[in-house]
Amino acid sequence: MVAPREIVSAHSPDSDDAFMFYGLATKKVRSSKVTFRHVLADIETLNRCAMEGQYDLSAISYHAYPYVADKYVLMASGSSIGDGYGPMVIASRPMEPDELKGKRIAVPGTLTTAYLACKLCQPDFEPVVTPFDKITDAVRERSVDAGLIIHEAQLTFDREGFHRIIDLGRWFKSTYDLPLPLGGNVLLRSLHPEIRSECCRLMRESIQYALDNRDEALQYALQFARDMEPRLAEKFVGMYVNHYTLDAGDVVPRAVQKLLDLGFEAGLVPNRVQVEFVR
Repeated sequence: MVAPREIVSAHSPDSDDAFMFYGLATKKVRSSKVTFRHVLADIETLNRCAMEGQYDLSAISYHAYPYVADKYVLMASGSSIGDGYGPMVIASRPMEPDELKGKRIAVPGTLTTAYLACKLCQPDFEPVVTPFDKITDAVRERSVDAGLIIHEAQLTFDREGFHRIIDLGRWFKSTYDLPLPLGGNVLLRSLHPEIRSECCRLMRESIQYALDNRDEALQYALQFARDMEPRLAEKFVGMYVNHYTLDAGDVVPRAVQKLLDLGFEAGLVPNRVQVEFVR
C-alpha cells in the first residue's frame, strides 16, 4: 500500500479561512491518498511564498496570480468573493472619494487584491505598507490620511469612529457588474494530476462539511477571529464563505479575468495571464 502524500497547505489565520479548512484541519474530511499539514501566515506573506513555489497548496490574493501562474493553478473551491461588498478605504473624517488623490493610504500589502482594486479605483495615491491589523491604528494616529482595510475591520470600523470613503466591492460591482474576487487557493502544477484532483475534492468537501455543520465550524473559526464577538465573526464568515467558495462556477473565473486584465491594462500587473481553474 502506498503511503499518503503529505500536502503542505498554507492559509491565513482568519475566521473565514479557518471555517473553510475546518473539515480538513479536524480530520472530519480525510483521504487515503493525501494528508494535510497546515501552515498559517498572513496573506501578503503567502503571496510572496507562492512566488517561490514554497507550498503544495496555498491561499493567495487573486492579484498575486500573474506572479505565480507559472508554478500554480487555481482551485475551483476556496475563493473569497465580495459580491457588492469588500475591502474599504476609511478615514477619520468624512471625505469624497476623489479627495484621496495624492493622499497617504495605509495598505495591507502591494500584492493584495484590495491594493489592486484601490489602484484601479483611484490610481493616484501614496501607499504605505502596514500590517493589516495595524491599519486602523495608523489612521487613528494620523500617520496616514486613510487606510485600506481587509478582514474583520470591515465590520467594526464605524464603531471605532472611522468613516467609509469607498467600498471597493460595491465600486467593482456597480462598475463592471461582477463580484470582486479577493482570494483563492492554488495548487502546484508539479503535483500529479491524481493528487491535484484529490486535493480539489477534499477542499470542496471541507467547505461543504463546514456549511453543513455551521455551529461547530463557527466555534472552531472563532479561535481565529481576533477577539471579535461571535455575532460579528459569524457575519464575516457568512460574507466570504458562500456558494462561490464551494465552487467558482463560471462567474468567478470571468471576474478574475476582468480584474487581472484591468490590472494589466493599467500597468499594475506585469503580464497578461489566462486564468486556469481545476476541479
